[in-house]
Amino acid sequence: MAIESVSETLKRELPALLRDDPDLRRYVLDLTRREYADRQQTEDRFDRILEELRQDREAQERKWAQQDRKWEQAQEENKRKWEEQDRKWKQAQEEQNRKWEESRTESRLLHKETMAQLQKHGRRISALGARWGMRSEASFRNALAGILEENFDIRVLNVNEYDEQGEVFGRPAQIELDVIIKNGLLLICELKSSMSKADMYLFERKARFYERRHNRKADRLIVISPMIDKWAEKFAEELGIEIYSDSSEVEEI
Repeated sequence: MAIESVSETLKRELPALLRDDPDLRRYVLDLTRREYADRQQTEDRFDRILEELRQDREAQERKWAQQDRKWEQAQEENKRKWEEQDRKWKQAQEEQNRKWEESRTESRLLHKETMAQLQKHGRRISALGARWGMRSEASFRNALAGILEENFDIRVLNVNEYDEQGEVFGRPAQIELDVIIKNGLLLICELKSSMSKADMYLFERKARFYERRHNRKADRLIVISPMIDKWAEKFAEELGIEIYSDSSEVEEI
């Protein structure tokens, strides 16, 4: 009972004693020092924990910053590659468009020049026919080819090739047609005194045979004849063949 009474008294009086008696306070602190960390130790430990947290945060921020830089570099590289590819594609498209436009321009100029000269000399052809008394297709063809070559910067070639497979006539035969070549353009022509629907059909088959044989697409198919059957005209339109029966009727394309 005495111990308990002392204990209760200490609990009640000790706070005031420690506050008022410095020596007692130092004695109690020295006596209980091992049971708890002093203020300096507590502050040091707290500072150490804060420093570790700070270092961890900075390390994590560096990792995120490095990752962001890598992502931005990857995005910039991808953007650069796409822009470079897009630039190359546009250049290729522009170059292709330029070549197509040059080809179309050359074709139109050749056609315009040829038709203008044909209009100028069309009646001369008729006059020559009347004066020379042409009676054969060969004579008509040679006269017209001569006038074309005389007045234009072109070559009129009479092509004669053997159709082994019979693609044109259904049996092996010699295939004859005329071609005009200028500045790389290819015009397949039929120079004939008269044209029927059957003649037009045969010309188209001969032209396609020439294209397959030489692996080259003709820029134009042209028939020049003063006498063209009306059914042949309709058939030529369906086949995409240009026909010129009289120089005064030529329209610019």
